[in-house]
This record gives sequence, structure tokens and C-alpha cells, in this order.
Amino acid sequence: MIRIFLGASAALLWSVAAAQPYPAKPIHLLVAFPPGGPVDIIARLVAPKVSETLGQPVIVENKVGASGNVATSEVAKSAPDGYTLLAHSSAYAVNPTLFANPGYDPARDLVAIAVVARQANIVLVNAGFPARTLEELKGAMQKGKLAFASPGAGTTPHLTAENLFHVRWKADVTHVPFKGAGPAVAGLLAGEPPIGCMAGSGPMAQIKAGRLRALAVSSAQRLSQLPEVPTLDELGYPGMEDYTWVGVFAPAATPRDIAQKLNDAVLKAVASTDVRARLDALAFDATAAPLAQTADYVRTEVAKWARVVRETGARPE
Repeated sequence: MIRIFLGASAALLWSVAAAQPYPAKPIHLLVAFPPGGPVDIIARLVAPKVSETLGQPVIVENKVGASGNVATSEVAKSAPDGYTLLAHSSAYAVNPTLFANPGYDPARDLVAIAVVARQANIVLVNAGFPARTLEELKGAMQKGKLAFASPGAGTTPHLTAENLFHVRWKADVTHVPFKGAGPAVAGLLAGEPPIGCMAGSGPMAQIKAGRLRALAVSSAQRLSQLPEVPTLDELGYPGMEDYTWVGVFAPAATPRDIAQKLNDAVLKAVASTDVRARLDALAFDATAAPLAQTADYVRTEVAKWARVVRETGARPE
């Protein structure tokens, strides 16, 4: 009789909890990369606004490893209840092709809540490096074996550089992957290596301070923050409009109404004046859109970067 009572009580408690409107407890947002990079910056910018809208804390936690695959796999396997979310970069779209076993299938295991913002990749050098233009960098690469830094294998800055240096220039240059944008900027400042390709927010302050020199950007138009820096298209490299974006994802079986609440909260956050101003200062374009549009964009990006991985022959280091 006691066991029956306890079982009935547990079932009742579960049904009461399940009946509570979402969210009824804190939400955990796992960031797939270290502090200081674009994913971490965006996650910590948007999380407080989402918390205000939903009435529950949004706890941001950096879960680093395997170019974002560690965090992605963990979220993919978590309960689809809206309490464990993923903040990832466009490497989310790259890794399924780059890695033999990334630990997730983007078409099956996760649902895109929002692609919050995107920014161009920047080809840049340490201020002490002699190249002052992209053409001079090409000449330097043709004279001797050099190396370039990226925030990590499979990030879109890595693939933008692979496409330019290896496919377009046929240069003998070595990729040095770092564990995030912050460490990559530190390496570039130390001249180890003196060449890099990174999304705008990571190196922007150092470019403005004159410690790093931007040679080209991968956006369709020049950046308002760096109006003197030409686009790759302007410099004779069409078809290289590449962006690093930051998205929020949930397990695939997350109920539609919960996914919609999260999407609404992110859209509201991105629409706020202070968030927009901060995004602009960091060279981000706000891109948050409704769920269906977001899903279409992510599918397109997965297909695009699969093609680039195959063309460049990029491999995880």
C-alpha cells in the first residue's frame, strides 16, 4: 500500500511539474567555445535579455572541445525540454563534413532556435609583418613557407583562409588552429604566427589600436568599422562572401511551443537598442529571424560549407 501511495505521489508531482508553464526553472546555455570569442560575446550579450523576457535565469557555461563538438553532442543528447541550449558558431554547419564522427547530425539531432548575428571574416597580420596589402601577403607566401592562425579547425575563418591561401593562391602555408578567438588573437599579437584569419569581433580592438593590420574582409560590402579595408570580391576573389555566425540550438524533440518562446525571446533581445548598438560596435549584423527562416538558413549553410570542406580538403588538426 505504501509503495502504491509513493508511486502515485511521484506521478502526481511529475504531472504538476509538467503542467507548469515554461520556463519553470533556470535555463543552461552551453557555449561551444572559450571566453572572448564571438560565440561567447553574443551568448553573454543576449542571455540577460532572454532571462528578462522569460522570467528565469539563463546560465551561460563554456563547454569547450573538438571545435565545438563536445558541447553540441551534449546538448543533442540532453532532455528536449528547453532547459539545455547550445550557443555555437557557423562551425556547427562545417563540422558534420569536416569530422568523420562529429557526434551529431544537424538534420536530425538539433533544432535551430535563432541565428542571432553574423560578421565577416578578416584576413590580417601582425603590425610588424611587412605585408601592407593582400597582394603583398600573397607575394610573401610565394617566397617562403609561412603559417596562419585561426580560432580552430573547422571554423569559417579557417575555411576562408584555406580557400584563399591553398585553393586560390596554391601557397605552401601551415594552419595553426587555436582553441578560440581569444587565444588566436594572443598568438597573432606575439607573431606566433604573424598571419591570421578571424571573425571581426575577436581582433577588432587590436586592429583599432594598430597592433594588428586588416588586409581584407569576406563580407559583401566594406565594414563601417574598417572602411579602408577592401572586400575579397573587390580584390579579385569573387564567391568568397563568408560569414561567421552565432546561433542558438536546442535538442530536436523540443516541443514547438517552447522553441517558439525561445525564438521570440531572442528576437526581442536582438531588437533592443542597447544590444543593437553593441552588435554594431563589434562588427556584427543582427540576423535573428523566425523559426522557419532560421531553419532554412542553417540548412543552406550546412550545404555550402560541406562543399567548401570538400574543395579545400580541410581536415581537423
